Amino acid sequence: MASKERLFKDAGSGEEASEIESLCLNCHKNGTTRLLLTRIPMFREIVLMSFSCPHCGWTNNEVQSAETIGDRGCKIVLKATRKEDLSRQVVRTETATVTIPELELEIPAKTQKGDVTTVESILMKVTTDLEKEQPLRKAIDIDAYEKIESFIQRVKECQSVEREFTLIVDDPSGNSFVENPLAPQPDPQLQLIYYNRTKDQDEFLGIFPAEEEETEVAEGNTISRDEVLVLPGICPSCQSAAQNRMKTVDIPHFKEVIIMALTCDNCGYKSNEVKSGGGVAEKGSRLELTLTIIEDLSRDVLKSETASVVIPAMDLEIQSRSVGGRFTTIEGLVVEIRDELKNLHPFGFGDSAVGSIHEKLQSAANQLDRIATGEWMVKIVIDDPAGNSYIQNYYAPDPDPNLNVLAYERTKEQNEELGITDMMTEDSPE
Repeated sequence: MASKERLFKDAGSGEEASEIESLCLNCHKNGTTRLLLTRIPMFREIVLMSFSCPHCGWTNNEVQSAETIGDRGCKIVLKATRKEDLSRQVVRTETATVTIPELELEIPAKTQKGDVTTVESILMKVTTDLEKEQPLRKAIDIDAYEKIESFIQRVKECQSVEREFTLIVDDPSGNSFVENPLAPQPDPQLQLIYYNRTKDQDEFLGIFPAEEEETEVAEGNTISRDEVLVLPGICPSCQSAAQNRMKTVDIPHFKEVIIMALTCDNCGYKSNEVKSGGGVAEKGSRLELTLTIIEDLSRDVLKSETASVVIPAMDLEIQSRSVGGRFTTIEGLVVEIRDELKNLHPFGFGDSAVGSIHEKLQSAANQLDRIATGEWMVKIVIDDPAGNSYIQNYYAPDPDPNLNVLAYERTKEQNEELGITDMMTEDSPE
């Protein structure tokens, strides 16, 4: 890791780009490629590349993420309804697919290079690329020319927001981003969905599972509750062989959970996640904890991946799946929310921060620090439609005066999101 720290310097540190003589693909003479390995504070490491040819004047530039592939993919959905939405910044990796359903437009992954751009620039590039060949189409195929001309006009209507549209950025690497100008509050026009990659998506990213090892279990043998199950896996950081450890834990006055942890001896990468040992509960649960004393920060917390976290005093909501399943403490949960806030809004911190967004996000991070240290006592709400989240009750089995647990009936939309709308849970007829 030390060598990586030396390679990637913070943006604005005055680090000079490296120059490499390379072949120009336009005139086949030698030009110059400039490489700059830099780190955007509170975001990720990137590689800036720029090529210029003094002979023919051809230039090219590209941005590549030097960050490791995320544990999960991400799907970002933006509903653009006003002109300000066109100025939202977008970080798009080459593995991201961009679609606009209203235009039936799809920009497949790996057809364009990764870049840091805006919503408006994405639309402008579409029209610019199509208009280049229009004179030729007009001379050769007038029908094709008219159809593409009509499509270009529809795209231009989106550029002026005469036509509302939905921009979807689906990136299995989890390294793409669309700006939220309302941060740290949720943006009603922006939806961020994390998902587990499929086997095909892993292979598309160059991640291949280790060969499965054959294991024999004697008939009648079972795994002890105290036993830690070790399974071979692949490190998402360096793709070396790693170990997945799983253990069943019984939380008093709640239910069984499965704790999973991955460690890599090669690069030191670590991750952990918690899954409920049972299925989806009959009802959703809303846990409301009012912090009153410093000891409340030490309460154990199980936050499932389907739960959202709300801090009403800050008007802050962290949506479900933004912070994965965790078995931690109140203090640890608040610190993770602070870190996730910085990861989700990279342009609000460091040298890339701009204007009022920076002030709001920095204020939110400071407020979360005050909560984590016990300086500010607030109410914390965990809303889990699956009913698999838990906050430790200091008075168990008696009611806790500072902890309110409310069970509620899920909505149709919540059932669809959990994938149980069409699931048959009754016993099959004989």
